[in-house]
Amino acid sequence: MQIHLNQEDIDPYPARPKKSKAINFSPLPRLEFYNRFFEGVSAKKIDNWHWQLRNRITSLKDLMKFVNLSKSELNAFRMSKNMLPIAVTPHYMRLVDPNYSEQPIRKTVIPTQNEFFYDKWSQKDPLNEDEYSPVSGLVHRYTDRVLFLVTNSCSTYCRYCTRSRMVGDHVRYQLTRNDWEQSLSYIEQHPQVRDVLVSGGDPLTMENEPIEWLLKRLRKIPSVEIIRIGTKTPTVLPQRITSSLCRMLKKYHPLFISVHFTHPDELTEETALACERLADAGIPLGSQTVLLFGVNDDIDTMKKLTQGLLKLRVKPYYIYQCDPILGSSHFRTPISKGLEIIHGLRGNTSGYAVPSYVIDAPGGGGKIQLLPEYVKGREGDEIILQNHQGKIYRYPDPVRCK
Repeated sequence: MQIHLNQEDIDPYPARPKKSKAINFSPLPRLEFYNRFFEGVSAKKIDNWHWQLRNRITSLKDLMKFVNLSKSELNAFRMSKNMLPIAVTPHYMRLVDPNYSEQPIRKTVIPTQNEFFYDKWSQKDPLNEDEYSPVSGLVHRYTDRVLFLVTNSCSTYCRYCTRSRMVGDHVRYQLTRNDWEQSLSYIEQHPQVRDVLVSGGDPLTMENEPIEWLLKRLRKIPSVEIIRIGTKTPTVLPQRITSSLCRMLKKYHPLFISVHFTHPDELTEETALACERLADAGIPLGSQTVLLFGVNDDIDTMKKLTQGLLKLRVKPYYIYQCDPILGSSHFRTPISKGLEIIHGLRGNTSGYAVPSYVIDAPGGGGKIQLLPEYVKGREGDEIILQNHQGKIYRYPDPVRCK
């Protein structure tokens, strides 16, 4: 279903002044960064994904070595009971501006006191995933496809995470192989399921062996035609996309990977190499981007991101309106902003670079696509259309008798 909204549609959230974004910040050269903060580390270790995981920044003490924290960021740690934990890989920390708290990348991974202020729309599970979960770790909302959650862990935690209720070390219940077995059994017993999205957490933070175990089991189910993996690993932990991982993944086609990208600053050389390896393994890549206030909510930033993704052989797939999870109100943009971005992309860049703008409907309604109003009405046997420049055109559309 598609919903058409005009750009003047009312924003349900109060207006907030937008601060100017950081300018002229460029990350330290790769080796200079690692030599400064991880003295004596070899290039071989830097490129090892296990080393990256072991050396994640996970505490206030760690974080203060890398950035000058703002009052709001410090307050978040003072109020940190039940907070989504912080975890940032060294690779991704290199992209964080140490001095400017409003830098887009920094805002997505370092908590602020805003996480502890909830508006009346905020919910712990706004998409009602738990209600649509017949067994632990499986969400069956759409008839022919399921969401298969296989891990609670990510290498880097996004502050706007939709599943903050169930990811991170603070979660008491961890998904196990017993949970996987129950989910696989459910899929086997429901032959209408032809498409399985493996997600979490981030499945690619696991070792090759359990990933292959899952893929092999899914491929043995006759009704499963398509397997998809949802991940942010090529962005935050590109070292994980090894040649051995890609050789293993390509055995289980048709396999698709949806990569979570947020901002063009993420398009590093390491990320480009990770995407190249996956694409060379024959895996179609699509991007999923959450629209975030003060991070990527302008046409120029989004155009730079989507055009950059195409150069990495990643098709821009979705722009998501930020889900109304607890503590996300400061990230949510007006709906009109998303429509403005789609309008600004369409006709001003390649059609391949224009993603779909969707809301994952609160309450479990699924994804609903939103479009600017291009169909302006009808006059007789003609449809009145408006293009990206605001010009009006007519297309013959006579009403036919059945």
